[in-house]
Amino acid sequence: MSEKAPQSKKATRVGVLLTVAALFIILAGMREAQEILLPFLIAVFLAVVSSPAVFWMTAKRVPRALAVLLVVAAMVGVGTGLAALIGTSVNNFSRNIPTYQSRLQEEISALFGWLDGLGIDLSLDVLLDYVDPGAAMGLASNLLTGLGGVFTNAFLILLTVVFILLEVSSFPGKLRIATGEAKLVFPHFTKFTDSVKGYLAIKTAVSLVLGVLVTFWVWVMGVDFPLLWGLLAFLLNYIPNIGSIIAAVPAVLLAFIQFGFGTAMIVTIGYLVLNVVLGNIIEPRFMGRGLGLSTLVVFLSLIFWGWLWGTVGMLLSVPLTMTVKIALESNERTRWLAVLLGPPVSELMPQAEGIGE
Repeated sequence: MSEKAPQSKKATRVGVLLTVAALFIILAGMREAQEILLPFLIAVFLAVVSSPAVFWMTAKRVPRALAVLLVVAAMVGVGTGLAALIGTSVNNFSRNIPTYQSRLQEEISALFGWLDGLGIDLSLDVLLDYVDPGAAMGLASNLLTGLGGVFTNAFLILLTVVFILLEVSSFPGKLRIATGEAKLVFPHFTKFTDSVKGYLAIKTAVSLVLGVLVTFWVWVMGVDFPLLWGLLAFLLNYIPNIGSIIAAVPAVLLAFIQFGFGTAMIVTIGYLVLNVVLGNIIEPRFMGRGLGLSTLVVFLSLIFWGWLWGTVGMLLSVPLTMTVKIALESNERTRWLAVLLGPPVSELMPQAEGIGE
């Protein structure tokens, strides 16, 4: 008995080491294979967002092939229109970034001179050694450029979307035949699809409204490239916690360059009002607690998927983490990890009481 205990502990340690090693190998492979995986993930994202339209048309007795064709045609039309409207703005903005950065430093120097005249002694040189405000404008351009690089495989992405939408209705039947355990598999499969679809649908609708309102607001304030800032607000709203902040910084800095401190503050207030109303009032009312992730996990997932796959990983960080959490919940041995990824215990208790009733 005493000899078996050390052997059991040794086997456990070896198993843990092998699991960690396998995990690192998988992550390294995922990072190296991002040119293949990212277009596929984007295709899955687009298919999930557009599948309700396909299901609605098929319920109205529209042939599935025609419904898929109409949805994909709508995607192509919207994508082409956005590319035509925003492509010029992105190119012009990228060319003007050096000019904007130099003018921004001039404005900041003037602001520090004004503060020095009031008796507030701050060292501009020391600040600029550690913080470069103009880098935020370059960050916006790099984010859009990185995302655009993935969409260079647009034909492959659209083709994958078509096949996913054509196969989505037959997948439950295939899963039933493949597993033979429908009672065990389908509750988790249904929960997974409903959670991801609900999250993406609500997030996309809120992000679209935010993008339109931001475009209108900065256009009213006279800030250059309003379509660009609306697109940035729409895309970065998928990034939890800090996405809306990143989207606001370049537009506010440009307003500061063009019109001064007062207008920049008004633009900032507009961003704050829109994000508070949409992000903290409207979105939680529709989404409720269905997300099932703690705030810390959401933030850490943003860092992890951003490190692994860059801009696209940040945009898809929450759906990907939800997928991992639901997969962990489906196994008794890993369910404790899913609980750790979930919301605080105070939020879980009402749900448990409701289930008990």
